[in-house]
Amino acid sequence: MKPAGRSQENNARLAIIAGRGRLPIDIARAARDKGDNPFIIGLVGEANDVPAEFEQVSVGLGDAARIHSLLKEKGIDRVILSGGVNRRPELRELRGPMRLFRHLPAILGALSGGGDDKLLRTVISIIEAAGCRVVGAQDVVPGLLAETGAITRRAPGTRDWQNIAAACAAANALGALDVGQGAVAVGGRIVALEGAEGTDGMLSRVADLRKNGRISATRRGVLVKLCKPQQDLRADLPSIGPDTVRNAAAAGLAGIAVDAGRAFVLEREAVVEEADRRGLFVAGIDRDDPAGLEKARAS
Repeated sequence: MKPAGRSQENNARLAIIAGRGRLPIDIARAARDKGDNPFIIGLVGEANDVPAEFEQVSVGLGDAARIHSLLKEKGIDRVILSGGVNRRPELRELRGPMRLFRHLPAILGALSGGGDDKLLRTVISIIEAAGCRVVGAQDVVPGLLAETGAITRRAPGTRDWQNIAAACAAANALGALDVGQGAVAVGGRIVALEGAEGTDGMLSRVADLRKNGRISATRRGVLVKLCKPQQDLRADLPSIGPDTVRNAAAAGLAGIAVDAGRAFVLEREAVVEEADRRGLFVAGIDRDDPAGLEKARAS
């Protein structure tokens, strides 16, 4: 990894192509603290409330020509893709320079079928065609990544580990299908898988299931969020924040486990405060440690 602040040494800049949520702003602030001068390209209809403290512009989702022009104009050498995107651009929205035509088959394939990972890989190829490197946010601001172990006063107990093991298996299977990154287990049984509605929508479904008596009111459970097995780590790492904790509590869960080193914990202090206040745990887990999961299953 290049040392922090190197973009200032050669007058090159970091750009953040921003979708929904707080993650792009948290990354921009952390990058600035490390010596970068981030330029934010907000996607129309997705990014909102980008603070005036950053140089920024709004661009249509399919306007690759404008994005390419901005990357050159602003002297960008690295790009981070960050934040959620609710929809895919329509074919009529696509605009790009002639050199992008070689990517047209991949673009059409990503728009007509396939999951988010396929689309993200296509987007990365388009940006790299402009002569920029797409880097993972974790390469610029590693301090936002979850670490192994609990960050809250409460740590997972025996039943929680059983739920974590079950939800890990489900999240891995779901991710392999390029569908989602999260799963909820209650009593060692999977009760919800993340779909297009995202983590908050999934937790809302769990809360409704409890209200309707489909999930025991006395059994708690665990939310697990993992990277997809085949995921390009330069984009769309799972993340949690204070809202995730509040929604997990509303769903009657005991805690949240995330992929250590491959998931972001946003507003960490607020996450810990919210979880401690509600009696939940938040922990990073090593899903690549089979012995650890085997121990959890046996607990």
